Amino acid sequence: MNTVIQTKGLTKVFKRVEKEDGLKGTLKALFKRVIVEKTALDHFDFQVEQGELLGLIGPNGAGKTTLVKLLCGIIQPSAGEAQVLGFTPGKLKDGFRRSYAVVMGQKSQLWWDLPASDTFLLNKEIYGIPDDIYKQNIAYFSDIFGVRDLLSVPVRNLSLGERMKMELMAALLHNPKILFLDEPTIGLDAIAQKQIRLFLKEVNETKGVTIMLTSHYMEDIKHLCKRTVVINGGKKVYDGNLDALLSSFQEHRIITVSFECECQPQLDLPVEWLEKSPLKSVLMVRRELVKPVIQSLLTHYEVNDIRIEEEDIGGVIERIYTAGKEGIPL
Repeated sequence: MNTVIQTKGLTKVFKRVEKEDGLKGTLKALFKRVIVEKTALDHFDFQVEQGELLGLIGPNGAGKTTLVKLLCGIIQPSAGEAQVLGFTPGKLKDGFRRSYAVVMGQKSQLWWDLPASDTFLLNKEIYGIPDDIYKQNIAYFSDIFGVRDLLSVPVRNLSLGERMKMELMAALLHNPKILFLDEPTIGLDAIAQKQIRLFLKEVNETKGVTIMLTSHYMEDIKHLCKRTVVINGGKKVYDGNLDALLSSFQEHRIITVSFECECQPQLDLPVEWLEKSPLKSVLMVRRELVKPVIQSLLTHYEVNDIRIEEEDIGGVIERIYTAGKEGIPL
């Protein structure tokens, strides 16, 4: 496999001026500025192979969006270097700009009062897309998304999910080799999120597009990305398989048990009762206690059914972020 993205010591430091409140603070800042530095990305090393679908996770302010902007050439690094498809992003060579696409969930490239088809035509001219490839891609993407009847509808009349589908179509019309996605499913309902995930998987597998995805929705990462990079405080704290990471931090299991007759279950083992009613109980236990808890329930009570589930992924990710912040190896 070919390496399409590689960074070495990539660092970005933002500087801002701080001043005291009021007129006095403003006048004081005219003569003596207080410059505060914020390291958004700190000596970040990683590489991405061609055709990968990489997940990038971390809390707000961790440096995810900064990394995406550096790799797109939108901002310049303070130190270190990055290579994307053999190009230095900050130089913004024409060949580089034609080789990638970026979609940010909170920013739009569509013209609000015009149909999405007009934006597609504009992108066709900007990227010099041949007529046959343009028509082929429009047909392919509109069929996958089921939006053929919406191409001529003004963007302002589309739902949020429909607009995001059009955003992805606009980004992929010129057949980019790399697609950067920053929170593409933010604000979407569960059905729209699932459709976006299926589309991204299809594009990655059939067209071989390398995708780097940042998202706070862990279902996006879990269903799409075999490899995950965790960023916290501008540093890379984990790079590897998501399932392996989750299993090491999933300390508890959720046990739901229903009983044949009414009872008030009691256990001598350390458990947390999430729900306790005469015919049903839900409890959270540490992984190593699952077997003795089930044995005790079956021994002392008439059990109708038992279901064991993994701990909510949100709590697991919170522990991962906390560990990264405290410098605990993941």
